[in-house]
Amino acid sequence: MEIRALRTTNRLLFILALPVLFYSLQLLSFIFVPLFFAFFLALLFSPLMRWFTKNRIPKTFSLALVIAIIVLVFFSCFKVIQLSGQQMSRDRGALSVKFEEKVEKLVNPFSNTLGIEKSESEGVLEEIINSTYISDLMLSNVSVTFTFLRLTIVNTLMTLFFLVLFLAGSMNLKQIIQTTLFYGNTRAIKTFIEVESSISKFLKVKIVISLLTGIAFGIIAWALGISFPILWGVLAFVINFIQMVGSVISTVLVMLFAYIEIDNPGTLVLAAFLFSGAQVLFGAVLEPIFMGKTFSINIIVVLVMLMFWGYLWGIAGLILAIPLTVLLKIVLLQYESTRKLATLMS
Repeated sequence: MEIRALRTTNRLLFILALPVLFYSLQLLSFIFVPLFFAFFLALLFSPLMRWFTKNRIPKTFSLALVIAIIVLVFFSCFKVIQLSGQQMSRDRGALSVKFEEKVEKLVNPFSNTLGIEKSESEGVLEEIINSTYISDLMLSNVSVTFTFLRLTIVNTLMTLFFLVLFLAGSMNLKQIIQTTLFYGNTRAIKTFIEVESSISKFLKVKIVISLLTGIAFGIIAWALGISFPILWGVLAFVINFIQMVGSVISTVLVMLFAYIEIDNPGTLVLAAFLFSGAQVLFGAVLEPIFMGKTFSINIIVVLVMLMFWGYLWGIAGLILAIPLTVLLKIVLLQYESTRKLATLMS
């Protein structure tokens, strides 16, 4: 009887502590966001670091190589986006003409609402840019943009800092998971290996699927004559890490650009079919096959987690939502008392 009362008390205390926990996660997001990014990256590269150690490669060299790989990937993506942006800027004259032709009929009904006065000397695009409504909107978002860039740079540097600590052994992943999740019991070592292996597999599959999606987007854009195919491939690869929402965003973005460039309605329909088909093939067919039942998560759980972590941590929360949910499910599967809850998540 006393044991049952103690369990009830513990559950009530846990429920009462949840709001404090969530508030702390949001308040200290500048620490937790880069920490979790570094945690998952460390799990991804831990097998490579162990291989380096097994082959007696100096830890300093191994660490520098892993960091160089990560920096090279991020720099390459950034460079592609930058070069594509510069190319768009050079071609803005031709793009403006196409844009005006496509959106004139769409803009005219809303011209009064947007504060746009129609004139013969200016095109639709110039009228939109010069309108008071758009100017005020752009000025009001300048500070938001700079704040976002500053936070992105700070979070990136902190992520690299935590990643170096994890991979160098200063922050022992195995010890952290043993003491925080499994309280140092005898099953901790086996459980840690299972958790590490499962999360590593999940991240590898996600990276491969996102890479294949990006390659498919690039090839489709190139085949249909859509400008900047490499850009659309990179964007599809990056945004695809946001579960469900990312695939929709990347498809909508490339289709908006295709709408501007493609005049033939049949080709436009074909583009929509191919881009959507690529997302369905890789995201809805191949990804569940490669992931297996261990990583299968109910769509309602996915949506709830996306909203929850997105509310707490913004864009970073949307990216981390599914890895954190998968980690939670794997941990719940290790205990008999919580296995049913993990099953419900599927």
